[in-house]
Formats: sequence, C-alpha cells, structure tokens
Amino acid sequence: MLKIRLARGGAKKRPYYYIVIADSHSPRDGKFLERVGTYNPMLPKDGPTPRVSLKADRIAEWLGKGAQPTDRVARFLSQDETLSAKVKWTQGNNPKKGEPGKKAQERLAERAQREADRAEAEAQAKIEAAEAAARAKEEAAAAAAAAAAAPAEEPAAEEAPAAEAEGSAEVAVEEAPAEGAAEEEKTEA
Repeated sequence: MLKIRLARGGAKKRPYYYIVIADSHSPRDGKFLERVGTYNPMLPKDGPTPRVSLKADRIAEWLGKGAQPTDRVARFLSQDETLSAKVKWTQGNNPKKGEPGKKAQERLAERAQREADRAEAEAQAKIEAAEAAARAKEEAAAAAAAAAAAPAEEPAAEEAPAAEAEGSAEVAVEEAPAEGAAEEEKTEA
C-alpha cells in the first residue's frame, strides 16, 4: 500500500520534513518513490514564508492511484484549496487516549488507598487524643472536687493520729506503774 507521509530530514534538534510517496512497509527515512512537498516546523505559523509547500498536481495524481495520506499529511492537504475536495480530514476521536494505563491505574488506586488509610489513622488518633483530653479533664475535675472536700476532712485525719499517739502514751504510763508496783511487791516480799 502506498502512503503519503513525512520523512524526517534536517539536523539534530532542527527538524525538517519531506512529504514523500512511499511504500507503507519501508522505514520512515528510507526508500521513497517521489518527493511531493516539504514541511518546516521551525518557521513561524504566520510568517512570510509558508511552513508547508506541496506539489498539488502530483499529490492529486497519487491520490487517484490509491495512495493514502497519514493523519498529519491529510491535515496539510485539507488546508490546501486545490486538494481539500479530494481529502477529507476529520480530527480523530479517541476518548481513552488521555486515560492512564492499567499499571498506572493500579498505582493510583494503591496511592488512594494509602491516603485513605493514613487519613483514617489520623482521624482515629485525633479521636483518641480528644478522649484522653476529656478523661484528663474529668480526672482533674474529680481531683479538684476531692481537693475541695479534703480540707474539711484533713484536720480530722490529722487529729486521729495525734489521738492515737496520746492513747499509746497513756497505755505506756499505765503499764509503767504496774511494772513498778510489781517490783515494789517483789522487794516487800
């Protein structure tokens, strides 16, 4: 099958294309049948010299013989007044062209899952921190309430040990005379 396509020429980072008639199986810059135009993308779009130059009569002849233009060349041909009637170029519609592939979609799903897990863990940590703060407030309030009630009870608690100390001293005093009395009894006998 014959194709009307671009063959790259020019220098490195300075492209220049020839519009050629070539077999569809030949390499891009390989063997071709005829050169029918040029395309210089380095020129400005609205410059004094055109970016695309075509040999319209030769292209029309090759189109009559069954040569098929590539998408880019068909765009150039549809812009030419003499060839626009023979070549109808419509922009291709590939709605899935911009979508990522399977691997990229899997990576996106994994990343979204990790983000959701991290957000859930952060939310759980905030809830636990709020609960801990609430417990700390409750304990502080309980301690404050106990501290407010404790001053009334503390003097009684302090008196109790003093009373015990006084009671034990009285017991010791009582025992001491008893021992002394026992000694007196022994000496008398």
